[in-house]
Amino acid sequence: MTQADFDVLILGAGSGGYACALRASQLGLSVGLVEKGKLGGTCLHVGCIPTKALLHAAEVADSARESEQFGVKATLEGIDMVGVNSYKDGVVSRLFKGLTGLISSRGITVIEGEGRVSGDRQVTVGDRVVTGKHLVLASGSYSKSLPGLDIDGERVISSEHALRLEQVPASVIVLGGGVIGCEFASVWKSFGAEVTIIEALPRLVAAEDEASSKALERAFRKRKIAFRTGTPFQSVKTTDDGVAVTVEGGDVIEAELLLVAVGRGPSTSGLGYEELGVAMDRGFVLADERCRTNVEGVYAVGDIVPGLQLAHRGFQQGIFVAEDIAGLDPQPIDELGIPRVTYSHPEIASVGLGEAAAADKYGADGIETLTYDLGGNGKSQILKTQGFVKLIRQKDGPVVGVHLVGDRVGELIGEAQLIYSWEAHAEDVAPLVHAHPTQNEALGEAHLALAGKPLHAHS
Repeated sequence: MTQADFDVLILGAGSGGYACALRASQLGLSVGLVEKGKLGGTCLHVGCIPTKALLHAAEVADSARESEQFGVKATLEGIDMVGVNSYKDGVVSRLFKGLTGLISSRGITVIEGEGRVSGDRQVTVGDRVVTGKHLVLASGSYSKSLPGLDIDGERVISSEHALRLEQVPASVIVLGGGVIGCEFASVWKSFGAEVTIIEALPRLVAAEDEASSKALERAFRKRKIAFRTGTPFQSVKTTDDGVAVTVEGGDVIEAELLLVAVGRGPSTSGLGYEELGVAMDRGFVLADERCRTNVEGVYAVGDIVPGLQLAHRGFQQGIFVAEDIAGLDPQPIDELGIPRVTYSHPEIASVGLGEAAAADKYGADGIETLTYDLGGNGKSQILKTQGFVKLIRQKDGPVVGVHLVGDRVGELIGEAQLIYSWEAHAEDVAPLVHAHPTQNEALGEAHLALAGKPLHAHS
């Protein structure tokens, strides 16, 4: 290449793209950021932030409904979806305004419009062609469907449509028992809907440790959230007042709405990646541990790269790429060290290996596990939540997996990530002081027990 418009040219301003832009500008690089929609992408506008706002509203509804068990007399008059949406949209709007101001203050050039790779480190946006010394592909993902299953936005909806509902449906079928499906199922049940989850795999949130899946299934049964695992979807018909879903075996389940929550696919089609010669697999961009594609000077970050489709993974990859371009030689990201959270009621949080994966890696005799019940944790009793901390370690070695179930346990995953990432032994964590009463104590208690000196836990 000869003269380039920017040191770093980024296609997509979602979590990975804008994090890369911010860090690169901080390092003194000139940055061009191409975005056809709004800065912040899926996570900010139709993903993490609005869904978690709904989940918090659901928690408030449950608190009102169950207030008498805390000695507080309150009544839940109903769910005002106009008010809920106003609250949700207000959170998104404030964060969007802050991000827009931050991008502007860093001197980043935002190029609005649909960009397409049109040459070596070159992107065409409308009638404008921009170039970069380095090109970062960060085009994000979209809500997938199944072959022959059309999302009409009325009776058959995606998560994006679900965020815009103006009233609570009387009944919903959720197709997909992964993170997105379980979160929406949790919200709608708290809002008063009848919910049925259909999942082809043998258990809900199948990517999590089996003990976490079973705990969530028990909690959902208690909440009367129906679910059918090991049950592939066959077809759906719209009726006068809803949908009729046929599953394998011929059973028909009826509801007002069908939410299709079968995962997210990479947004790469028609963007010129293949023509540039970028190695692809089923629409995903293949990249090495340094986020580099097979094409010189071209990186890829976020949901288009195979692996966990999480905003914080995209953030970290974006920061990594900016630092790599700037010559700082950052350390590659350990994918297993990326924390995972399902924000249902109860929450699931984890980092590192599950028990089955750890046994595969180290041998069944090469690992030890310990489960600490939150029933022994004072703050969990106060919150009236049930769950556990499960630790997995190499025998006489470091902790290689931490798994948490219970309300608000997502807030504990930061310490768990440090324990895993620093290859800490239970004996290293046991002397650390954890504030009382907090749920955070449960992590400390679990490590005390694993180190052979249980306090409140049974030995």
